[in-house]
Amino acid sequence: MFDKELFLELQVYIEKHLKLQILQTFESLSFQKSEELQNIEIEDFIKIKRQPTFNQTLFRYIDKKGASDADVYKRAGIDRRHFSKIRSNLEYKPGKNTVITLALALELTKKETDKLLSSAGYSLSNSDTFDLVIQFCLEKKIYDFYDINQALDYFSLNPLI
Repeated sequence: MFDKELFLELQVYIEKHLKLQILQTFESLSFQKSEELQNIEIEDFIKIKRQPTFNQTLFRYIDKKGASDADVYKRAGIDRRHFSKIRSNLEYKPGKNTVITLALALELTKKETDKLLSSAGYSLSNSDTFDLVIQFCLEKKIYDFYDINQALDYFSLNPLI
């Protein structure tokens, strides 16, 4: 899947996003508190802001895709016991790579992957080459782990699985 042209496109993508991240960091320094949030008590704030847990988000995507649990954890390279822990423990927080492999196994979009990562307390950074490779693959709909690991290896990064 990855040929010389696609590697060059990936390289340009990463360089562009790294520069954008620097600009966005400077722009965010001018952050101001909203008047609405200043008057809200912490309990109300939590009720308003709370999003679904990782467990809820993951299994909603699995149902939406019509996939079986076994198909998902096998494709993601996750042990059955580990996946069972994810299913049975509502508060379980897997590692970032585990969340990414699950997103790729489900062939989620970039937006869906961001939502899944966020539900586990993670995000894809525009200042990290590993994360940019993953973002590139998501945007190009490259879900094959061999191809993704080949792209990571091109930048001398550890494989996903």
